[in-house]
Amino acid sequence: MLLLALVLMTVALISALTAMRLAIHGREVAIPKVVGMGPAEAERAGAASGLQVVIERQFYSADIPEGKIMTQIPPPGAKVRRGWSIRVAQSLGPQRVTIPNVTGGSERVAELNIRRRGLSLGSIAHVNLPDVPLEQVISQSPPANASGVSAPKISLLISDGSEPLTYVMPNLTGQPLGSAMLALQDAGIKIGKVSVIPPVPGPPLPGEPQAAPVASSVVSEPSAASMIVTQTPAPGQKIAAGSAVNFEVR
Repeated sequence: MLLLALVLMTVALISALTAMRLAIHGREVAIPKVVGMGPAEAERAGAASGLQVVIERQFYSADIPEGKIMTQIPPPGAKVRRGWSIRVAQSLGPQRVTIPNVTGGSERVAELNIRRRGLSLGSIAHVNLPDVPLEQVISQSPPANASGVSAPKISLLISDGSEPLTYVMPNLTGQPLGSAMLALQDAGIKIGKVSVIPPVPGPPLPGEPQAAPVASSVVSEPSAASMIVTQTPAPGQKIAAGSAVNFEVR
């Protein structure tokens, strides 16, 4: 009986391992070769193996006819699960479109010019440059009238205008609000919210009754003589011209 039990346990273990192997590898298929095919033919080849073909990129090629698949990932023969996607690049044939000159104009005009010629907008980078108008196209890649271009995309470098002036926030606590406001306004910095901190009653003198707390409704408005207690941004932080500074005063 013990031997029979061991045999049955061995058979059950082998069956479980076999079932697990089939569950893991039973739906695996080999990637077909779709390079050189047209999109429809590549889709049929992928569908026969339960796979999808996704055209991710398009490139110009003087050697591969227009519409044919140039490259594929994963490569042919790789083992994948059914439902996997084959990502491919498609040939646009030889370059026939002239690269336009879009420098000197606005970003919006450049984008319209690029798309009107059947091209795509590539990456866009921004840089602060003095004496260059905001949103003006400074340079492009590939340059105008370039030949031997690999992809139908034009990347742009756009001006963000002059870099705004920045200051290091001084310590204004303990100073009158009026003088601090004048100094900040001369630097092009705005005054934000000014809040008045209610006065804290001191301890009563011997024999005097406890002072009643000051109601928020009777707190006085800030004046030029009000003393700054706290400030935001804090001293030492960088602040750009045109930003706002908030104060709490007494």
